[in-house]
Amino acid sequence: MTETTLTTTELQPAELAPYIQHTRIDADATLDDMVAHAREAVTHGFNAAMVSASWVPVVAAELRGTGIEVASALDFPTVGVMTSAGKAAEAAEIARLGATQIDIGVQVGWLKSGRYDDFREDIAGVVRASGLPVKVMLELPLLTEAEKQAAVELAMEAGAKYLKNASSGQIETANPESIRYLVERARDGVLVKASGSIKTYRQALGLLGAGAVLLGTSAGISIVTDTGDESTTSY
Repeated sequence: MTETTLTTTELQPAELAPYIQHTRIDADATLDDMVAHAREAVTHGFNAAMVSASWVPVVAAELRGTGIEVASALDFPTVGVMTSAGKAAEAAEIARLGATQIDIGVQVGWLKSGRYDDFREDIAGVVRASGLPVKVMLELPLLTEAEKQAAVELAMEAGAKYLKNASSGQIETANPESIRYLVERARDGVLVKASGSIKTYRQALGLLGAGAVLLGTSAGISIVTDTGDESTTSY
């Protein structure tokens, strides 16, 4: 599916589906769970099914021919723990297994240590190895203003297709301010994905209105049916 920037926020709940990356990364998810997850993506017309790398082949087989993206993530949910070589090798493997997009964690510690070249190359290695659109989880709340600006620029220099505010709700609840921050700094052709405890239709609408073109959430079904609850757990 092709993502385009919204020109209106007057969308009905079901119309948000093409902007949602339907996420299931539970450690105890079974084969039946993942098949059902892929089929939910088809039923509701979500942009993608976001799954752990080990389930990519199963989900890719279910989604073949549907036009729905197969997304996966690496160096996640604990970010910045993989070696750059290991991250690149895993990215190549995920692409071989059938993923069409990859989200990656970044080396926050390297950025804070002034290792800018290493930070950039860590991302660029994934871009080269996978040949796929790469979304970079920038973990904005962990950074100073100068570090935020550097992270955005370095990610784009490395070839990132998408900038993300955070990896999950444990770092930041996605909000319009963070999304606008990224949108205002994104170069032509670089898009923004929102992530982190996105649970309701109204919240999703606000993020899209701020300029996000994708929303990563495990609450996609409740969002498109407008039955979301702020108290529910979501990725």
